[in-house]
Amino acid sequence: MDIDIIELSERKARFILSGVSTSFANAFRRSVLAEVPVLAIDDVNIYENTSVLFDEQLSLRLGLIPLKTDTKSYTLREECSCKGAGCTLCQVSLTLSAEGPKVVYSGDMVSTDPEVRPADATIPIIELKEKHKVVVEAIARLGTGRNHSKWQAGVASGFKNMPVITIGNCDYCGKCVEVCPRNILKMEGNKVKIVDIIECSMCRLCENACDMDSIKVSSDPDSFVMSFETTGALTAAELALEAAGSIKKRAEQLGEILNTL
Repeated sequence: MDIDIIELSERKARFILSGVSTSFANAFRRSVLAEVPVLAIDDVNIYENTSVLFDEQLSLRLGLIPLKTDTKSYTLREECSCKGAGCTLCQVSLTLSAEGPKVVYSGDMVSTDPEVRPADATIPIIELKEKHKVVVEAIARLGTGRNHSKWQAGVASGFKNMPVITIGNCDYCGKCVEVCPRNILKMEGNKVKIVDIIECSMCRLCENACDMDSIKVSSDPDSFVMSFETTGALTAAELALEAAGSIKKRAEQLGEILNTL
C-alpha cells in the first residue's frame, strides 16, 4: 500500500491511495464518517430561556456545534469505569449565560476543560432581544457518527479510481483539448499533453470528440484518489489516523472471533 499526499491542511485532506481494493477504500471512507469518536453535546439542562426559540430548538442547535476533541483524555460512555453514570473521564460540562440585546455565538460557551471548546467561535446560536436571557448547562460526551450525525468527525468523504489516459496515433486536431471540461489536456506543439490527470472526471468527452479513436480514458482498479474534510473536532491528519486505527481494531476483533470457531 502506498500513499501520496496531494493536499493536507487542518481541515482537509486529499491523497492517492494505491495497492488496495475498492472494499478497503470504501471502508476507510465509511470509517472517516462513522467510526471515529468525537465529543458532542448530548444533554442540555436549561435553567432559563426567555428567547424566541423553544427549549428543544435551542438544544438542537447546541448539539450540532462541533467541539475540539482530545480523544486520549475521554472514553466512550459505555466503556467508562463509571458504567454510564457520568464522570470526568466520559463527559465534560459547558455553560452558557447570556442576556440581550446581543447575538450569542458558540465562543460564548465556557467549558470546564480548556482543551474542549467549539471548533469555531463564530457559530451563531441565537439572537437575544431586549430582556431576553438564556442560562444553560450542556453535557458533552464521546460518540460516533453511526449513532448520530452530531458525532460525525468527517464530512464530504469520498473517493474515485485513479484516471488513466492513453494517447495513441494522433492528428493533433485539438478537439479533445477543446471539449475537456476540466482543462487537463493541453496542446504543446504537435503533442497533446496531460496537465493534471488527478482532476479528470472520466467524462470521456475527449474520447467522443476524437475521430481517430486515438485517446482512451480508463481507470486503475487498485489506485484511488481519496478526499475528506473535517468538522474541526479533529485535524485532518488526526482523523485519518483514527479512521485507519478503527479499521485495524475491528479487523483484529473479527480475527479473534474467527479463531474461537
